[in-house]
Amino acid sequence: MSDQSRPPRIHDVAKLAGVSVATVSRAISNPSIVSETTRKAVEAAIAQTGYTLNFTARNLRQQQVGGVLALVPKLSNPFFSQILSGISEVLRDHHLSLLVLDTTAVPDQPAMTVLGPYLNRSRSDGVIVLDGRLDAGLFDRPGCPPLVQACEWIEGLDAPRVLADNATGGRLAAQHLADLGHRRILHLTGPQDSSLTRSRRQGFLQGLADAGLPAPGPQDSITGDFTAGFGRDAAQQLLTLPDRPTAVFCDNDEMAIGLMNGLIGAGLRVPQDISVMGFDNIEMAAFCIPGLTTIRQYRARLGRRAAELLLARMAGRGSTDSITLGVDLLVRGSTGPAPAR
Repeated sequence: MSDQSRPPRIHDVAKLAGVSVATVSRAISNPSIVSETTRKAVEAAIAQTGYTLNFTARNLRQQQVGGVLALVPKLSNPFFSQILSGISEVLRDHHLSLLVLDTTAVPDQPAMTVLGPYLNRSRSDGVIVLDGRLDAGLFDRPGCPPLVQACEWIEGLDAPRVLADNATGGRLAAQHLADLGHRRILHLTGPQDSSLTRSRRQGFLQGLADAGLPAPGPQDSITGDFTAGFGRDAAQQLLTLPDRPTAVFCDNDEMAIGLMNGLIGAGLRVPQDISVMGFDNIEMAAFCIPGLTTIRQYRARLGRRAAELLLARMAGRGSTDSITLGVDLLVRGSTGPAPAR
């Protein structure tokens, strides 16, 4: 036991747990590399001695700030909640904090002015970039911390990526609607400068081709902005089309939920008159009436993998390879058989 006249030290923990000081350090800083038995013994010794790690001193010794920066394109978007939770979970296990910066918070200022001061090792030990519409040159600066891209990617940025399989998701959406007998399918896309839009569009077109459906023309898509408000407004555009579609695939759930709101408000029934499906499986998708059929991506897992990849790069390991995580179709009540014409 430690001398009660002084604060407990790491040597006290090591002695009580029956391991070396180095093992205690590893169990605290990187618990995944020690056995479960050792980890539990160290945790019990820490609880019994009351030992508290001085993270400030440790970070100074290791020349670390003790935090990771996540660049998020729109913090109010519910899509990012589980991703940030997954990132935070991994960082917490390594005693690192998470700083989140909304890249759209100051739209009238250049990105370099807003973000530049944060992109150096005096402010963060690593950066997870979730905004694919930033310029690659923003990160080409002396002292920029190690980078990982997640969800979206920036053309020309040489940093590893952790992505959902967006192309497969688009293909699954087309296949699902075609299997229900839909032949006139409209695609409500995201912004054209988004990497997500391009990948989901590519997969959607491939799915239509696989189903033997003709390639859609310009009248078969509406360009959106990933917001529920745009989806609601798109319902009015859809209602004016001379050959109204029987189904709509939306590039994200927010637009799909807004679209359903607009269609139902105009007196149409979903899915009896028109089927609607989204992409992402945000929490609200299960609580719509009807529930939203969507492409499910595993957002918390994506966040964890991005954090793990960043930690490896911060430690001088890892490559620039991409990681692609699978998606699947989640059928709810918003899609059904094509109505008879």
